[in-house]
Amino acid sequence: MENSFLVLDSTKDGWKVHEHFKNQNPCDIAGGMTVAFDPNNSDRAYCGTFDNGLWKSDDNGLTWEKTSLNVPGGFNIMSLAVSHQTEKEERFSKLFVGMEPSLIFSSVDGGQNWENIDQFNRLPSSSSWSFPPRPWTHHVRVIEPDINKKEYLFAAIEAGALIKSLDGGKTWIDRVENGPYDTHTLITHRKAPGRLYSAAGDGYFESQDYGNSWKRLVEGLGQHTYMWSIAVDSDNPQNRIVSSSSNAFKAHYRDPESFVYRCLSDSYDDRERRRWALANNGLPESKGTIISIIKSNPKIKDEFYCLNNKGIYCSKDSGTSRNILDIPWSKEYCLQHPWSLAIRE
Repeated sequence: MENSFLVLDSTKDGWKVHEHFKNQNPCDIAGGMTVAFDPNNSDRAYCGTFDNGLWKSDDNGLTWEKTSLNVPGGFNIMSLAVSHQTEKEERFSKLFVGMEPSLIFSSVDGGQNWENIDQFNRLPSSSSWSFPPRPWTHHVRVIEPDINKKEYLFAAIEAGALIKSLDGGKTWIDRVENGPYDTHTLITHRKAPGRLYSAAGDGYFESQDYGNSWKRLVEGLGQHTYMWSIAVDSDNPQNRIVSSSSNAFKAHYRDPESFVYRCLSDSYDDRERRRWALANNGLPESKGTIISIIKSNPKIKDEFYCLNNKGIYCSKDSGTSRNILDIPWSKEYCLQHPWSLAIRE
């Protein structure tokens, strides 16, 4: 959340809530905390903060220790990602940390040693990158290691480009024409090699060829084409759920109004069948709800989670309906912006 980090543990006696970093590291309204689990080490989790460094936990989030990442002066953490592809003999998956100004750090040993990745700042489009609330700078909003190809790495610069590397970050390929300009969430899917899903400030985009070409798909969204989060069913790459609003101010700031849409289609090219439908059933009223973070359960098909300032909601029927989780939710959280959500299992 905006002013604290919550670890929620489902037990036979109900939900246990462990709160960390409370008021220790206030999050910038365009920054926030990020969290990621290591798929190769079931107890390891990472928490990136805007202005208080990178932290790690080896006991499912009960205790936290600051990592050795020495964030340069004037830089802040904006994104985290952990590689899906890891050799069995490796103790940790490869970790990526995105910064503002745009820079990526990577570590293969759980955050003890770091490599600096900054070659992408020499791409032709870099001269036009600029983040509207802080136009003098820009940042790495998203890092997505491809789930099927180990050396394929995608990064979204906010704002200005979605770029890719086919060699683990050594060299980079610039944005392409008609691609997303302002990606907020980017994901790949194990059952759909080559497909990229982008929820962006300039709409919803998909690519079928690792980002060589893109289609902007917004039929059914009406004016709600400011996209923030996307989740795809872990078992069905056609079942997509997105969070959206009419613009950035309605999504994030005072007097918010946000929506959730769903698309379930087996036809990528048929634009009439490829339409979004409102899927707010079980969620709080759109007015007053800050735009949601949406995640699918990586282990259970048809299961989705939705986090916003009103609570956490779960769907077990592919996003058709939802129930609020019976988690203690203080009035303080209702006034805070949610920034990140991760599901261990």
